[in-house]
Amino acid sequence: MAETFEEKMEAMKGLSEDEMAKKIQEVKETCKSFCGECPTYTETGETELGFCATSKSKIIIEEKECLCPSCPVTGMMSLRWEYYCTRGSGREQAAAGKQ
Repeated sequence: MAETFEEKMEAMKGLSEDEMAKKIQEVKETCKSFCGECPTYTETGETELGFCATSKSKIIIEEKECLCPSCPVTGMMSLRWEYYCTRGSGREQAAAGKQ
């Protein structure tokens, strides 16, 4: 049975700060291939990655096209949203009640 995003987040509550930092770094490494090529991300001057795991960008404001649905992190984390760079992380969007 597939775990939901919320179930995966609950399971991660037991991770130490170092373990959580490592997981976030893994997400950012994976996202290099996706965020870095995304029409919404490119040519903005943004250098951060992995918005789905951290928070929205302080730089990106215009939504052009989102590559998040095709990113492997979407499947790994059972994410169901998009435009994390402008709308917030999976956790933030879940808390806001976005389906």
